[in-house]
Order: sequence, then C-alpha cells, then structure tokens
Amino acid sequence: MDDLESLADEIRNAGTVVALTGAGISAPSGVPTFRGDDGVWERFDEGQFAYGRFQRDPEGFWDDRVDLQQELFGGEFEPNAAHEALAAMGRDDSLEAILTQNTDGLHGDALESTAGSETDEVSREGDDPTVLELHGNARRVRCADCGKRAAGDPIFERAADGDLPPTCDCGGVYKPDVVLFGEQLPGAVIQRARSLARESDVFLAIGSSLVVQPAASLPRLAASAGATVGIINLETTPADDTADALVREDVTDALPRLQTLVTETETRG
Repeated sequence: MDDLESLADEIRNAGTVVALTGAGISAPSGVPTFRGDDGVWERFDEGQFAYGRFQRDPEGFWDDRVDLQQELFGGEFEPNAAHEALAAMGRDDSLEAILTQNTDGLHGDALESTAGSETDEVSREGDDPTVLELHGNARRVRCADCGKRAAGDPIFERAADGDLPPTCDCGGVYKPDVVLFGEQLPGAVIQRARSLARESDVFLAIGSSLVVQPAASLPRLAASAGATVGIINLETTPADDTADALVREDVTDALPRLQTLVTETETRG
C-alpha cells in the first residue's frame, strides 16, 4: 500500500479532514510564483509592496501595484485538476476545510464549477468545505478606513487610468485585500486556522513549501494534537519529519488519484 492509499483509508475513517494549500497547487494553472526560479520577486522589488509603504506613499504603492497585479493575474487562469479534486472531496463530505496561502481565488472557482454538475447535485450530501484565505484575496480591495470591500478589477482599472490612489466613497484609500509585508494576518483568520488544525483527524499540506509563518506551523500543530499528517509536494519541506505520509508527486496527478481512492474506499465500505 503506497502513501496515497494509506491517506485515502485515513480520510475514509476520519471525522475531520483539513487541507492547507500553497503556491504549488496554483502554479500548474499558470499563476506565477513569488519565489524560486523565475519567481515574481526576481522582477519586482518586494519592499515596494510593504504595508509601511502603502501607509506613507499610497500613490506610489498603487502605481507599482498595478504593474504587479498585471504580472500576477493578467492572464486567464482556471482551476486545475488538483483544485477540482479538493472541491469534489468537499462536496462528497470527505473534506471539512481548505486553508490556502494563495490569493488567486481558484479554490472558490473550483467549488462554483463543480456546483453546477448534474452528478454533483444528485449525489452529494455534504456542504461545501470552508475555504479560509489566510493571506486574503487579490481579486478584492478593502477600504483602509471604513473596511468596505469591493471587486478589485474596477478599482485597478481606475488606478491604471491615473486615479492614484483609488479611494472609497468615504474618502479612505483602497488597499488590495491581501496581507502585505509587515502586516499581521487577521487574528480571527489565523485563530480559526489553528482551531481547524487542532480539530483535524487528517491534515493535508499540499503544494506548500511550509516556510512562511504562521501557516507553516499548522502541520506540526495538527500532528501534536494527534492528526495523521500527509504532505504532498514535489520538494522537501521543513515539516517533512512530522508527516505520516510523504507524496513526491505533481499535485495535479496526486490529488485526483487521492480523490478517486477515497471514493473507491467509500464504495467498497
């Protein structure tokens, strides 16, 4: 029995399964990565996108952010087989929550795309899994004063046309609804993520380098609470020593196979 088959059996018998995803799940969809070979930070100065700069120079921040947004999300990106497999596991009630470090919104897209399938509507009994975006969502903006959220595209278009910095109806400056360098994750979000990790019977870390805190601490937290930890990643991670199952495969191959194994196990059961 290989590690994916073992994970499938654990998931079948688990009360709560939680997945943490990182850049490696979206890279196959064409979403650029920030670090590594040809990462975005090789072409942009990450220091120009810090929260401190947004506060002291919102006009310059937004001028640069328009270019970064185009680099990151200027293409047409769609969920890949790994996103879709997690969405299917959620709809089959095999997955409680998806905690993601990504800001691209592709997990939500995958859930929306699977919601419309006739098979899904007929067969599924579970609710959609919780999607907790640890670092926010780059498709949105949020007013730094009143907290109002808005769709990002119209605001970025205003900024590209010279409306710098773009402002809310209240007069406050809009900020991309993501966690910037030097900015703390919202307390409620990370507390919920930690609670889910502690409550999990199976914790999957998928496509994450597990070096960015506080998300990187979640597999160890889950393991310390007794969860079975599975790490699915092409590269080694600092948390590999906590894993009960290590899968060195492309996530777009491994996740569909895992989802199929879980379904087959349930059918046999």
